[in-house]
Amino acid sequence: MQEMIETIRRRLLAWFRRTQRDLPWRQTYDPYHVWISEIMLQQTQMERGVAYFHRWISRFPDLAAVAAASEQEILKCWEGLGYYARARNLHRAARLLRDRYGGQIPCDYRTLQSLPGVGPYTAAAIASIACGQDVPVVDANVARILARLYDLEEPVKSAGCRQRIEALAAALLPPGKARAFNQALMDLGGLVCTPKNPDCHHCPLAEACLARLRGTVADRPVPARRRETVLIEMATAILSNEGRVFIQQRLADDIWGSLWEFPGGRLEDGETPEEAVIREYREETGFEVEICGRITTVTHFYTRYKVVLHCFACRLVGSDTVARLEAARDCRWVSAGQLSEYGFPAGHRKLLEYLAVARPEFLVDPCR
Repeated sequence: MQEMIETIRRRLLAWFRRTQRDLPWRQTYDPYHVWISEIMLQQTQMERGVAYFHRWISRFPDLAAVAAASEQEILKCWEGLGYYARARNLHRAARLLRDRYGGQIPCDYRTLQSLPGVGPYTAAAIASIACGQDVPVVDANVARILARLYDLEEPVKSAGCRQRIEALAAALLPPGKARAFNQALMDLGGLVCTPKNPDCHHCPLAEACLARLRGTVADRPVPARRRETVLIEMATAILSNEGRVFIQQRLADDIWGSLWEFPGGRLEDGETPEEAVIREYREETGFEVEICGRITTVTHFYTRYKVVLHCFACRLVGSDTVARLEAARDCRWVSAGQLSEYGFPAGHRKLLEYLAVARPEFLVDPCR
């Protein structure tokens, strides 16, 4: 068994030395850079994560800059990555590190887990990759590799299988080489031992892989039972008045907390999208509005939900422009040019992207 472990270590590290990806946070292994990259790459593809990393570091070159920024600056720079709780937790953690740790990111695995938004995986990544501590890192890539390497027959997300994978990762970790070994596993999962059509022919661990020997690679890892996608229909409208449009800021504890949006919401039973817009504006702002045109329909996915957002233009009925907010923390009338200064959730951002390409003149007077 130990001989096999040594073979896996040797072959994987040799492969990593030859093929490791040129990623920006690997240039310095600065704990701040590693931390940002790990938070960004959760639920984000590598190429996209690298682009956002460069943009983020350009705007916030160090932890002090994050701590000094406003929440709106943080959310705007994060816009498009989704899962905005990650950005808010990152902001909170930066301020806590500034106030309690002198602006330094600790290397202790357990201390790292006490930071907002830093769970066992992120703490292990920072501790091992940035600080060189002997801590195994288990992400989806590593879990998939080990499920194939040891031909694990349990669903990979079950508690029992998860514990076994963590024990296997710890046993494989070569003392003093955690930085290279953990990154090698991540790269192997991203480049070779991929979810579909893995390149077993070029895998440095092919000879040790039980799933390959037994012909079960396509069946590993064993997935959890797939949950049904839930369809949610929503409606929103851009309200214009004298060359400005109305936006409101979501409550801090909402699912997209503190982001800005055009009022709207979920369709009720038997309700048309147009009726939903009129009702939502009345309930959320006190405004009476009338629809003056349909813009488009955008679709986005959030975890297991498919959200279909019907988008309209509307105008005020009457002259009152002072909103009485019921489901928001703030509101503003802004020009079309100012909209780019605010962070919007996915559906509303897609609406604005559509207008920028298809109808750039629209926001000047949506009801013209």
